[in-house]
Amino acid sequence: MASSAPMATRRAVGWRRMLHGGGIWPAVPALVFLFVFLVLPMATLLAFGFVTIDRGRIVDGTFTLDHLWKALNDDLVWRLMWRSFWVAALSSLLTLILAYPVAYLFAETRGIWRALILVAVVSPLLTSALVRAYAWLVILGGRRGILNQTLMSLGIVDQPLRLLNTDWAVLIGMTQIHLPFMILPLLAVLAERDRRLEEASLNLGASRTGTFFRVVVPMSVPAIFAGLALVFAVSYTNFIVPQLLGGGAYATLAVQVYEQTIVVLDWTRGAVLATILLSTCFAFVLAIVAVGNRFARWNEAAA
Repeated sequence: MASSAPMATRRAVGWRRMLHGGGIWPAVPALVFLFVFLVLPMATLLAFGFVTIDRGRIVDGTFTLDHLWKALNDDLVWRLMWRSFWVAALSSLLTLILAYPVAYLFAETRGIWRALILVAVVSPLLTSALVRAYAWLVILGGRRGILNQTLMSLGIVDQPLRLLNTDWAVLIGMTQIHLPFMILPLLAVLAERDRRLEEASLNLGASRTGTFFRVVVPMSVPAIFAGLALVFAVSYTNFIVPQLLGGGAYATLAVQVYEQTIVVLDWTRGAVLATILLSTCFAFVLAIVAVGNRFARWNEAAA
């Protein structure tokens, strides 16, 4: 009788916490939603890579690793993976170079100017990435593209430049479309940084340039690597920009997943490539986060 009283008390406390939103219960609806509409469809897609599908039906008793092994021994897959990697890595670096001055300017301004910068950063996210990719298609188009017409009208070039269906077109589109994902983390950190450290550095005789690189930049390292991880992930798995701006002959691993699944209707091959794409993307992001954590610990130790 005495032992049942504490148990009843614990149950009552648990019910009260659930009813009043304590513990993990507020997150349960979101977790159920993610499990049903993200985890299950993703697991189903990945499972297709280990079976044989004939005319839209899974052939019984065909579980095998041969499809994955065949893809890993395909030189084309490795070339596509390398192109996906360097395009994502270079676009991540370009977004960092362009985003940092914008975030720093936002942190240094006040009033209406700060609001205008924030609107300029967020407003592209209100437009579909497909629409923005089509806009670059018009800008970088052939002889009638806006950029080529402007350059020829100004007499800078005599012949239209080949801008579309190149690596540069893909990099330009990737950088512009994913730029807000780099700016927003930097905005949050730079705007709320401890300015007393900068004042102390200046009072001790350091120049503004030295203070920027030795004080401000180290304080923003977590935001830098968070932005790099975000931009790399969305660039590595993007297929819209390479398909539109790179042309029909331009392929990345994500484009190949789309073509095998939607165009060729080879769901097994597409699922295998999707498995490779997601697993390598996850590994690269983990590597970026690990390097960022190491840099953060090094900065703390140096401070």
